[in-house]
Formats: sequence, C-alpha cells, structure tokens
Amino acid sequence: MIWALATLAALAAGAYPLSEWLRRPVAEARAAAPGAMAALPSGCTHYRWHGPADGPVVLCLHGISTGGWFMDSTAETLARLGYRVLVPDLYGRGLSDRPPGRQSSAMLIGQIDELLAALGVTGRLGVLGFSMGGAMATAFAAARPDLVERLILIAPAGLGLKMPWAVALARALPGLADWLVRVPGGALVRLVARRYGRARALPAAVIEAQVAETRYRGFLPAMLSSLRGLLAEDLGPAHRRLATTGMPVLAIWAERDELIAPAAAQRLAALNPGAVQITLAGAGHALPITHAAEVARALAGVLPCR
Repeated sequence: MIWALATLAALAAGAYPLSEWLRRPVAEARAAAPGAMAALPSGCTHYRWHGPADGPVVLCLHGISTGGWFMDSTAETLARLGYRVLVPDLYGRGLSDRPPGRQSSAMLIGQIDELLAALGVTGRLGVLGFSMGGAMATAFAAARPDLVERLILIAPAGLGLKMPWAVALARALPGLADWLVRVPGGALVRLVARRYGRARALPAAVIEAQVAETRYRGFLPAMLSSLRGLLAEDLGPAHRRLATTGMPVLAIWAERDELIAPAAAQRLAALNPGAVQITLAGAGHALPITHAAEVARALAGVLPCR
C-alpha cells in the first residue's frame, strides 16, 4: 500500500512539469500572426495597432484569460472614432512572453512603461481596460497621472469580485492548488469557455481562440499568478487618488456580471463621485463582444470627436 501511494505521488509530481512541457511554446505561433513583437527588457511583447496613424493614442488592455484579440471590437470602435489604438498582449497571454515573477500591478505597469518607450509613444494618452485589464488600467492611471488623459473601464476588477470556491482555493493554497491549475486546469478552462461561450452565444471563433490560449506554455501559471497578484489587490486607494486629479473616468458595467461584485459600481461612486457610470441591461461579463454595439454607443457618447 505504501509503495502504491508513493508511486501515485511520484506520478502526480511528474505530471506537474510534464503538463507544461507538452504544451506548445508560444514562439511557434508568432511568425504567422498579425501585429508585431517588441523586445522589451522584461520580455518580448506582442502588440497591434488599430486606427489612423495620426490619431490620439488609446491603450487598450484585455482580461485575465485572453490575449488582446478579445478587444478587437472595442479597438475598432475607437478606431472609427478617429483614435490610434494600441492593443498589447499582457505577459502570459496571447503571443507575449511568460516571464517569471508575481503578476502584480507593478510588474504589468513595467511592461506598459517599457512598451510605450520602445514604440516612441509620447504625450498624454487614453487608457481603456476590460476586467483584469480594468484593474491594470486603473493602477497605471493612478501611477502615471501625468501620462493618462482619460480612463475607460469595462466591467473592471479591483473593487470586488465574485469568487467561485475553486478560484478562491487556487489563489489561497500553494502546492496542491498549483498542481490542480497546471495539470487538469487546461481541460477545466476549456470546458468552462465552451459552456459559457455557448450560453452567451459568443462567436465560435472567440470560443476557440480562448480554448487555444490554454494549449500554450505559461498561460495557466500566468492566470494563477494574476489571481494571487493584481487581482488580489484592492484598487480603492487608486480610484481615490484618481478622483483628486480630475481625470475623466467612464465605467461601463454589466447588469448580470458573473465575475464582478454587484457593489463595485456603488463603491466606485463613493470613491470617485465624478466618474460617469453606465450599466448595460442584461449584459454578462463578456460585454465587449456580446454587447459591442451598446459599448460602442457608450464610448461615442463620452469621447471627444476627432
């Protein structure tokens, strides 16, 4: 019995590195991909531009489980309004590198600082973020208020999450939770992506792009690192600081958001009474895709004409 348990333990331990090794290196997909790569000090970053070359720059940040491709509809809306939209893949997602270290706001702010410098982006810019990208956008705007002209948040994290028990377990427990995320975690994410995608009538291409993310090395560890890093940070103080700057803030919420706490909008109102807030009736968390037209109208209603 003891030998059997020892054998099972050895197999389980071996599956931990093996599961990552069996996944594809993300570099294999870069040659045929749209956009470009920036060799930054902290790691290579994939990015794409949308919109006219002479338009005011808007930085567009995606969520925890996708690359920048999830924001295509939003980026194209901004492009039609005359903006030059920069959409990077945050580390661990899309075609960007998977550098080690906790994915805290400081780490991801460093990635954005390096990318803007590498691309020669100067002057003030708008920043838009969805979900985890909303938390990232908030942290960046609060840390660099001299660079950010306007902040736009779509179902942003940072003010309260609905935490499923499995996610809370993965964030809280070392060892076993890491093994569960990295070994069977890919299959679980694929299952959830397909079920949620069908329930929300997401395009098949979007669902399969999400599924494809799980097949690359470093994606699942990056998600776990973000859960323990950026998504564990309370951004209330950052919102309070932004209120003192007078920076225009727009927050677009989903009425039936599966991941963001219902009280997040009320908390933002208390922290920053000047923020403009819009709630889209019937929308779930994937509102940049499921409610793209409503998001577009909200953006057009507050952004200056170009």
